[in-house]
Amino acid sequence: MTKSSKKPPKPSPFRPLPAYPGPSISWSPIVPNPEWEMTIAGDLFEQQTELLEKLVELPRRSAGLIYIDSCGGNAYVGLALASIIRLRGLKAAAVVTGECSSAALMPLAACRERYVTPHASLLFHPIRWQSDDQLKLEEAVEWARHFRWMESDQDQLLARLFNCSVELITEWSRPGRFLSGKELADAGLAHLLDLFDSHDLWQQIEKHRSQLAHKKGPDRQTVLAWA
Repeated sequence: MTKSSKKPPKPSPFRPLPAYPGPSISWSPIVPNPEWEMTIAGDLFEQQTELLEKLVELPRRSAGLIYIDSCGGNAYVGLALASIIRLRGLKAAAVVTGECSSAALMPLAACRERYVTPHASLLFHPIRWQSDDQLKLEEAVEWARHFRWMESDQDQLLARLFNCSVELITEWSRPGRFLSGKELADAGLAHLLDLFDSHDLWQQIEKHRSQLAHKKGPDRQTVLAWA
């Protein structure tokens, strides 16, 4: 009985190629162009109707940019602007171009992203009650009670919108303090923009979002992309 002999296999004409490197795990957030731009400027009480109508006319859940240069005004108007921004799901980024004081702080705090220049000014102070009406004693007492409640409520609301402690808002508001844009950014409540940067506003915002995304990881992508 003879052993069967096997012929050696012929060499393959194909050579294996090294594995191609896969896609990088790093990612960049999608930064869409804003769908709209608007301004909040001047005295809020004088601009009340126009500003509220502008916000209501914007598409719900849309993304856009709000430029703010306002000395404030009526606390109720500031509250209404902030409420509409939040209730309509507007994915707004705010840019303080000059001043943002008093009641104008409310719509600023209500925006998802906040940007300031180092030269911007922001005044925090308690609610001021001013009335030219002739009030009876009972009405004056009720106004005092209401404003005491409203002052505390708005401090807490402002702190929640800014995502900071009530103690910080109280420290700035009692008796009142002007903050520069840099001070607000140093407190972590806004991000700085450079007027003399070679990149324009959109590129600076995109750069900031990209840096923040890599720090925070992919879980932040949806928020950074205004999704």
